Amino acid sequence: MLIGICGGICAGKNSVAQYLTEHVGFVRLRLASQDHLVHNLDSQGSKLESAVDRKGDRIFEDVDSLLDFVTKLWRHYWVLTDIWNEDVLESLLKRPSFLLVSVDAPVSLRWKRFRDRHYDPGQHPLTLEDFVIRNDKHLYDHERGVACLIDRAEVRLVNQAPSLRDLHDALRDLNLANEERLRPNWDQYFMQLASLAAQRSNCMKRRVGCVLVREKRVISTGYNGTPRNLKNCNEGGCKFIALAFM
Repeated sequence: MLIGICGGICAGKNSVAQYLTEHVGFVRLRLASQDHLVHNLDSQGSKLESAVDRKGDRIFEDVDSLLDFVTKLWRHYWVLTDIWNEDVLESLLKRPSFLLVSVDAPVSLRWKRFRDRHYDPGQHPLTLEDFVIRNDKHLYDHERGVACLIDRAEVRLVNQAPSLRDLHDALRDLNLANEERLRPNWDQYFMQLASLAAQRSNCMKRRVGCVLVREKRVISTGYNGTPRNLKNCNEGGCKFIALAFM
């Protein structure tokens, strides 16, 4: 299982990753950014696929080498916070063992965490306005903004915990290591198909979709609307809507 964590500045990404490594048995992986690629050379002068930093975290030069490593050890638990852009995310999402988690918190709380973390008595503290500007760049920068990643998270965690103990309690209840999150059960699968079928409805009052199933096999799908070869509801085929076209 590979869990990817994304989120805003001081939302608690590293705290969540640290909890997973210290209490659940995950191992942290790192992906070098474009600005800090790891160029370690072996004795033949070729690039190594990965290196190990001072903390013992394995660092990979690109997402492909990281995924090759994880796939060979797919029964292990891994966590990654270095998801730099949508290209990296697209590669990760192709693997069935990957789960994307976003971590967020109120801006005022994240500002306080930032000030506490970077406190320097010899410097003027960062104002809330300056923090908001920095946060907006982090989220919405044209090349590196993470807002597009957060929108695609499968699990969303709002970290308002006043202490690490409270955060750990919340994470324990959330149980991110539950592998059932990686694959919908049969009821969820069929209900998602019904929801997708409902998007084809042209009824002006409500959308309804259905799926007929026998022994876990789809027999048919359908959605509400006018009968075949008649005008659609939104074209005046429904007597209740036809008056609107007069």
